[in-house]
Amino acid sequence: MSDRKYRQHGYQDHGEKRQKEESREKPARDETFGPRRLQMPGTRTVSRCAQCGTVLQSVGEPLQQCPKCGFALHSCKQCTYFDPSSRFECTQPIPVRVPRKDEVNQCTFYSIRVMVEKETSTPSALRPSDARQAFENLFKKK
Repeated sequence: MSDRKYRQHGYQDHGEKRQKEESREKPARDETFGPRRLQMPGTRTVSRCAQCGTVLQSVGEPLQQCPKCGFALHSCKQCTYFDPSSRFECTQPIPVRVPRKDEVNQCTFYSIRVMVEKETSTPSALRPSDARQAFENLFKKK
C-alpha cells in the first residue's frame, strides 16, 4: 500500500499504470492515401409546392397548378429568384413590382425553384405491439 492518504494520482506519481499506458500500442490504421471519405447521406433535387410542400413530379410539360392544393406554380412564390428582402421581391432586374406573389404571372425570368434535399430513409412505422415487445425484452432474463 502506498503512503498516500488518498488514492488520487498526481503529477509526481511514477507508477506502473503510466508505463502500461505508454507501452500500449495504437490500433492499426487503414493505410490509404488521400483525404478521408465523406460519410454524407445521398442527396436528391426536388421541387416542392410553396403553399403545401407537396413534392412536384418532374414531367415533360410543366404543371400549371399543384395537384394537391391547386396553388399556381407559375407564380413569384414558386420562382427561384423570389427573395422578400430584394427590390420588388425579386433578384432579377424587373421593371415593375408584381403585386400578388401567389397568382399566375407572365414573368420572363421565371424558373421553378429546385431544392437539394438529403435522402433519408425512415424506418417503417412501429406497431404498438413492437414497442411493447422491445420494452419487455429489456427486462427478460437470459
